[in-house]
Amino acid sequence: MRARVIVMPKKGVLDPQGKAIQGSLHALGYDGVKDLRAGKCFEIELEGMPLEKARALLNEMAEKLLANPVIESWNIEVEGT
Repeated sequence: MRARVIVMPKKGVLDPQGKAIQGSLHALGYDGVKDLRAGKCFEIELEGMPLEKARALLNEMAEKLLANPVIESWNIEVEGT
């Protein structure tokens, strides 16, 4: 099964990369962009486990390594179940 862990800065946390990208989009004429937050996406292949175990494992990975739980939140998407 294929999974994605999408990590984003929590609301209220400064996001200088997102602000820089938003400013660049405005400079290119995309004035309709009201806000932009930059994050990370991890694609992970898993095999041989039930969905519940996969979700628990992915959550553990995010909590321990893929994200900083103090300033980032994450969402897990699983395909091929």
